[in-house]
Amino acid sequence: GGVAAQELADRGASVIAVSDISGGIYSPTGIDVASAHEWVAERGSLADFPNCERVTNAELLELPNDILVLAALEDQLTAENAPRIDTKLVAEGANGPTDNDADAILVERGIPVLPDVLTNAGGVTVSYFEWVQDLGRLFWTRDEIRARLAEKLGDAFDRVWRLAEKKGIS
Repeated sequence: GGVAAQELADRGASVIAVSDISGGIYSPTGIDVASAHEWVAERGSLADFPNCERVTNAELLELPNDILVLAALEDQLTAENAPRIDTKLVAEGANGPTDNDADAILVERGIPVLPDVLTNAGGVTVSYFEWVQDLGRLFWTRDEIRARLAEKLGDAFDRVWRLAEKKGIS
């Protein structure tokens, strides 16, 4: 989740809430993600991070937002909380963060869900790149790996999106 937050912030998004084992922090004007990373590195958690409101992880899921990134935990969205999720898009950055009942509710509400098998595939894909490099005694730069990853995941995203539209599925 921390990497996703930083990547979104680097691309101009306003990250309004993040959480860790200690709970969540929220700022409607945005959180300085780099400062939050430094805080956690020095203190071990987000607890007492300045200039933010403390929220529970459950409350964080229901905050109004444009993109809800679900990272680290399974079954974060359930039939109980899915009706109250206030987002335009859910990105599953963890394995199984949305249960089947919640998925059906989100479909009914018209909230697209980027599935974990796609959204959470970066690490596995980069591991494959490492294996290919080892076999070929190749040494790709970080920029080359990122470009290859963007190409592979971008293509996979496009194909999944087109298939969903063609088949009329979520």
